[in-house]
Amino acid sequence: MKHAVSRPSLLLRWLLALVASLSFASAQFSPDNVECIAPASAGGGWDFTCRVPAAQVMPELGLVPGSIQVTNLSGGGGGVAYANVVTQREGDEDLIVAASVATATRLAQNVFAGFTADNVRWFGALGADYGILAVDVNSDYATLDDLLAVMQDDPDALTFVGGSAVGGFDHIKVLQLARAAGIEDITPYRYVSFDGGATAIVEIKGGRADVFTGDASEVVGELDAGTMRALAIFAPERIDRLPDVPAATELGYDVIAPNWRGFYGAPGISDEAYDYWVSAVETVANSEEWQTLRDQNGLAPFASFGADFETFVRDQIEIMRGISEELGVIQ
Repeated sequence: MKHAVSRPSLLLRWLLALVASLSFASAQFSPDNVECIAPASAGGGWDFTCRVPAAQVMPELGLVPGSIQVTNLSGGGGGVAYANVVTQREGDEDLIVAASVATATRLAQNVFAGFTADNVRWFGALGADYGILAVDVNSDYATLDDLLAVMQDDPDALTFVGGSAVGGFDHIKVLQLARAAGIEDITPYRYVSFDGGATAIVEIKGGRADVFTGDASEVVGELDAGTMRALAIFAPERIDRLPDVPAATELGYDVIAPNWRGFYGAPGISDEAYDYWVSAVETVANSEEWQTLRDQNGLAPFASFGADFETFVRDQIEIMRGISEELGVIQ
């Protein structure tokens, strides 16, 4: 009986994959030797975006032939990768690049060597990764209020670490929390940036830093293993993947920091290639395979594609420019 039930399911999945591959094959553009650039070191959120929805799910769904090569190109809070794509990869239709609100933040702050959102093609986003604060499991900070007491009374005693540059999204989360807690002077907090969340977490586990500020997907493995403890997640409410982690909002601090995860492409690509990648990202976003992996890794549903996504990114840049100005990150 088990075989009788599983065969229709397998057949249906095969037919769906075949239809998807045929519809993509009918387009004028077909990818070959696809590369996904993660603008940070291995183990962080951008690396996850390349390795899971792209390198794992896209081949499973028949959206690309063979495998996808993942290249980690770290530096400048994503700026090294952005400049490389704009100046050296023009017209490369087999390239996709991981992006997030951290990308929009640095564009808002005009720190990508003068480049703007106009310099690349924006394909789509397929999930939201909420910000999180976490400490070593043996840390003296058992609750968010424990941490905020030190942030108020002895800010020099703390070192925050994250995978974005100084002034980037991970840094901004700390400043937003301080502001929400009524702390008037938010300038003294020591924030050290690393090329990816995984590297920053090593500093926490090694006892060289106090608080990790990053995204949920970057710490779920550590939380499951019991090596780190999350103090709060910057989501509207607790998420199913981490039911024991309180939302900052429920603790009385109005900070919500969703980090969308998606892709952009090189300038100068054809409209056929652009449409192909927009459809590919949308297909992944709607797939059962990705939705399962998304939930397992603590991401929330979020989807935006093509022209709508480009408008969304531009709106995000304006929002992050306003936040950066308000918090004194830029003048």
